[in-house]
Order: sequence, then C-alpha cells, then structure tokens
Amino acid sequence: MRKLLGAASLAAFARCDPLDLLDPVPGDMSLALYVDVLTEALHAMRSSPRAQAAGNSYGDSNAELAWLLACELAARPADWEAFRNAIASEHARAPAFWRQPGGEALLRKKVNDMFAVLRDKVDADNYQAACGRPCSPNRIYAYRMLDTAYGEIARLFSGWREHGAQVGAILGRPVEASVPIEVRQLQSIAACRPEWIMRWSETLERFTGSAGPLHTRSKRFDSLKNNPVKIGEMLAEIGEYEALSGNRDGDWLHDQESAGAWLEDYWRVLGESEQGSAPGPDLILEAGEEELDAFSPAQPDEAPSEDEPLDAARAHSVSLPPGFVRMARAAEDAGSWSARLLAGESLPVRLAVYLKLMGSMDDSYPDAWRDPATGALPTMAQLAALDDVSLPTLRKRRDAAIASLYAAHEREDE
Repeated sequence: MRKLLGAASLAAFARCDPLDLLDPVPGDMSLALYVDVLTEALHAMRSSPRAQAAGNSYGDSNAELAWLLACELAARPADWEAFRNAIASEHARAPAFWRQPGGEALLRKKVNDMFAVLRDKVDADNYQAACGRPCSPNRIYAYRMLDTAYGEIARLFSGWREHGAQVGAILGRPVEASVPIEVRQLQSIAACRPEWIMRWSETLERFTGSAGPLHTRSKRFDSLKNNPVKIGEMLAEIGEYEALSGNRDGDWLHDQESAGAWLEDYWRVLGESEQGSAPGPDLILEAGEEELDAFSPAQPDEAPSEDEPLDAARAHSVSLPPGFVRMARAAEDAGSWSARLLAGESLPVRLAVYLKLMGSMDDSYPDAWRDPATGALPTMAQLAALDDVSLPTLRKRRDAAIASLYAAHEREDE
C-alpha cells in the first residue's frame, strides 16, 4: 500500500506541480486539489498487480486500503499542513528539489512519511473504537512491529525444513526430523510466545545481516527489550483486536433469523397502523418538531444532489454502476418504519445496517440495491468508499444506527 500511494502521488504531482501546494492559499483548498488528483491516479492504477495484491488479512486489497487512507487524509487537514511544511522546508534549502536528480525519490519519501504517520493515527483510532482501550500512534507502531515479527516467525515455521537452523534458534532447541509441535500450534498471533519474538530479533543479524528491531541502538522499542511480560500482553491484545475486526461483518449470521423477524414484524405493524385509525408508534407522537423532521421521508439525502458526479465516480471505483446511489435511493421504501428511523443516516450506512441484520441476499431487497456482479448487497468496503469514509468509521456509524433501532424497539415494548 505504501508503494502504491507513493507511485500514485508521483503520478498526481506530474499533473499538479508541488509548487501549487506551497502557494499562500487555505490548506483545505490545496488538500482538496491533491486528494482529487491522487484518487484519480489510484483509480487509473486499480487493475495493477500491486493494487490488487492483498493489503491485510481481512481480504482488503492495497487499492481499497490506499483509497480509504486518501479519504482519511481529506478529513485530517493537520496532517496535510505538516506535509506542506515539510515540502516548504526542503524547498527553502533546495528550490524545486523534486526537479533535481534524486528529487523525485525525496518527494516520494515525504509522501510516504505523511501516510505512515496518518496510518498510525487511523489505526490507533480504530483500535480504541474496537477495544475500548486508549492507544497512541507510537503504540500502534509497536503493535505493527510485533505483528510483522509474528508473520515472519509463522513463515519460518511453515518452511521449518528449509530454515531449520533459524527455527531451532527461535525455539531454543535443535529441530529434529519430525514436525516441531510448536509449528502445529502456531495458528494465530495469540499463540505466539514472547520468547520467540525476542529470539527471532536476536537471530536476524546472523541469518540476514541486519539487526532485529529489539537488538538495535534505536530507543523506539526500549520498553519491549528484555521484557517478555509486556510483549506477551501486547501479543494477546493484537489477537483480541484481530478477532474483533475479523468477526464484525460475519456476526449477523448468528442471529439472522431473529433480527430479520423483528424488523419484518415492525414493518407489518406500522403498515397496519397507517391503514387504520391509529396514528402510529408513540415514539412519533411524543417527538418534538425536530424529531419529526428527522423521521420525514423527504430528506436532503434523497433529493437530487450536486455531488452526483462524485457519487458516480466513487461507485465506479468499486465496480458498481455509476448511477447506483441514485437508483438505490429511489428504490428505497421511504414509508417503512426502519427507513424513517434511519432517514438521518446516509444511504451506505442504511445499507450497511441491512447487510448486518439481514444478510447480503435477502429476498426483500430491491434489485437496485444489489451489486450486479454478485446479486448481493455491496460489501462493507464498497459501502465505505461510497460514503467516503474508512471501513472502521462505517462500522461505527452502522453499529450506532443499529443501536438506535434496538432502542426504538425497547421503547415500543414498554
């Protein structure tokens, strides 16, 4: 992903001179310009092997992750200002340094530094949202190092015959002809032992020529050096976070029938009340004018929007029809109980709610909601791109919307 963002940024700067970023204009104007040309460059590279390669263990490609990080940058002007200041400082020492020999590599490094810092901040926010524990970008960096170490240990263990000497050094005993029991036991990072991390770092200089992260003069990981207890705690926390993140979009399967049943029941009851003399749920009767406006089907989100070309571009970027957002809005039953309750949410959030509660292939979904390629609702990654937010941000908004549905359900039962 880092290399993809770097390449896309250089392509963007071929169209947008970095000097334009240094002009005395509001930072948000230059940020909007950069994000526009960057996302266009990412879109042009979307079919490349680097873009299609897996970017994480959850199935997201480098292209998807790079797109989401670009969207996050658009919402974090402080990081953009730090980048502009770095470019300005280098420009003061060597005017238009990006046009000089080796300058392109330096410009790319500045871009990589910006996105590295941004990625740590985003991951820290996501970790806090998922686990409810405080987390700093520096701690995320340590988590990432441990996760990388685990990945390398798992790779060595899977090829234990070819890497017998290093695997033996990591285990602290010679490797025999049979498969070491630890190789079969290492199924996740939660099963990785702290002493393996420490020995892996220790063996790197012998087997690769470069010192391991826990065996350099750098003070970045001082708190982990010779501290197996803390390493073990952090490995367990990474395992917990991976379990939470990996299961968030599949947990609807456990209660699909019950969740779908109460939604269907509410639609039926509301329909009957609207056809009779009853005015509808007490929730609406007791609401003030502002709350009634929130339940009104005539929301700005449903009106023709000046952003429709942008919506079309986002839809196209995730392989959905360019008119997907407009057609999906038109196909929604604005008079249904759930649609009125969720009217204040964006269309991607509303579809994400249905995706979690009722699954991706429910018979009640209009054809306009479905991805033509799969016949199902768009994935969470597609919906996040449509909403121009990160996947964890969409999850938080979806879960908050579901919580409001359940709260309304409980009020109705009282």
